[in-house]
Amino acid sequence: MSAKCPICGKLPQPEYRPFCSRRCADVDLQRWLTGRYAVPAQEDEAGPEAESYED
Repeated sequence: MSAKCPICGKLPQPEYRPFCSRRCADVDLQRWLTGRYAVPAQEDEAGPEAESYED
């Protein structure tokens, strides 16, 4: 059983996998570029300033 296109639900085409078409691939890219998709991150409480590097 093959996974469906994450944008429209159609069967994926090998040249655009995991998408079914160039259009769906472009829709996905546009969502990442505009911030609609985001990878959640958790910042340290101390922040980057608290890190100490010794040479």
